[in-house]
Amino acid sequence: MIINPTTTSWCRTDNLVSCPPYHVSHTGEKIYRNETSQFSYSAYHLYCSPRNANYLEEPYDICDPYSNPQAQELVQILRHPEWAMHEYLEKQGDGWVGDSRTWVLDVGALSSQLYFYQDPGTGLARRVWSSINVGTEIYVSSTGMTAKWFVRDFDILVPEDVASSGVSFD
Repeated sequence: MIINPTTTSWCRTDNLVSCPPYHVSHTGEKIYRNETSQFSYSAYHLYCSPRNANYLEEPYDICDPYSNPQAQELVQILRHPEWAMHEYLEKQGDGWVGDSRTWVLDVGALSSQLYFYQDPGTGLARRVWSSINVGTEIYVSSTGMTAKWFVRDFDILVPEDVASSGVSFD
């Protein structure tokens, strides 16, 4: 998620290449990026298609030439009411310098709303988030930039069926 309040969306009706092929609304409705009256363009900053994917939906852009050899994609989201139901930032300025509020983020629920590439005809991918990276990604400009990021508390909720399966979380 990009929280800088001056960052705007590259995903627009005139730049569909920077948008995921579809958006899943909080009600579960699949909305394609060319459905201009319904797609939440301002919820996304950028979508990069994965390298080495076999069936990408036109138009697409592989904008991360350094991604690993596996199909990898980048999804960058912005503050938006669409994500607020999962406790993510909703409006400009939320979570930025001077905003001392804390959020309890429902990462799992949010990830179920995001588009992830999968070759057609294959079974559903089982997404395993084996690591969690929390922090800032700094873009250096001629004016420079300083960023601070604090994580005060961190809980990992494990579903009962996984916890009782004998998998070790050491």
